[in-house]
Amino acid sequence: MARRKKIYEGKAKILYEGPEPGTLVQYFKDDATAFNAEKHAVIEGKGVLNNRLSEFFMTGLAQVGIPTHFLRRLNMREQLVRQVEIIPLEIIVRNFAAGSMAKRLGMEEGAALPQPIIEFSLKDDKLGDPLVPEEYIIAFQWASQQDLDDIVRLALRVNDFMSGAMYGVGIKLVDFKIEVGRIWDGDFQRLVVADEISPDSCRLWDLQSGEKLDKDVFRRDLGNLTDAYAEVARRLGVMPTNATHITKPTLIN
Repeated sequence: MARRKKIYEGKAKILYEGPEPGTLVQYFKDDATAFNAEKHAVIEGKGVLNNRLSEFFMTGLAQVGIPTHFLRRLNMREQLVRQVEIIPLEIIVRNFAAGSMAKRLGMEEGAALPQPIIEFSLKDDKLGDPLVPEEYIIAFQWASQQDLDDIVRLALRVNDFMSGAMYGVGIKLVDFKIEVGRIWDGDFQRLVVADEISPDSCRLWDLQSGEKLDKDVFRRDLGNLTDAYAEVARRLGVMPTNATHITKPTLIN
């Protein structure tokens, strides 16, 4: 497919004009960032892995009736997605205390939460994606109360699917974040899961050892990030189970 006009470039992806109205081509870069891009590296193969893993999760969500923007994978780094109106929030679902939550509340990292907790942060890198309460969201009209109710239901359904998929391959889903977009059909709107779901946007720990298999490997200098992501892909059947250390991933079509 001939690449078209660049629409947007973020820290980990580029969006290009799609081949048909209402579509975009989403390109996965090898860039890894942390701490609001204060830490940055280019890690060969990361974009390929995230493309395939996000395809796996988005396809699985669609199979259980959870709507997403994903249409199909185009190649090893690109996928075709629906163009949506992104709600300017990151929706964070936490099953265990970790990261900023553990630090903020003085909790032991890994402590089980009594129930999944959903947090909202404003999508604004310059402000550090600050947490915002529902009252702010409604007052500033980033989303309506009905939107928030629908987003919470959607996020909990994603959590159920993701937790089960990860547990089945010996991985604990500690937390994750998603973005949600609106698709309009005349005056009717439908909310869908957008952006990506990958180890970039999840905390994934091995059930037995507690080994981290997500971007914390990069944040905390715990080892090779590609190896961690490749391990997740191997367990989910996206890569051969007998694959060894790789820098240019060879993935199953």
